[in-house]
Amino acid sequence: MNNETIILNLIVDAGSARSYAMEAIRLAKEGNLEEAEIFLQNAETEMAKAHRAQTDLIQNEAKGCHTEINLFMVHAQDHIMTGILVKDLAREFVELYERINE
Repeated sequence: MNNETIILNLIVDAGSARSYAMEAIRLAKEGNLEEAEIFLQNAETEMAKAHRAQTDLIQNEAKGCHTEINLFMVHAQDHIMTGILVKDLAREFVELYERINE
């Protein structure tokens, strides 16, 4: 798989993780805690795929296949960092809503 494809997959997967995490927060806020958990699991799955794509890039770099640092790459890294942050915060929000609803 070429670097451009890996970068595109990273953007898509990290973006999906972020979307799932945001939906988990919305569902928890509405009291749909079981469904929120499912969305958090989906976010974890998508983020794991994004992380694998990032690892592929790092491994390619270690093998001597230089990855050009361009706006596309910066955008991809922004997506993964934002996705991780939102996913982690969504976990905290869902747990808070679970406490509130007890």
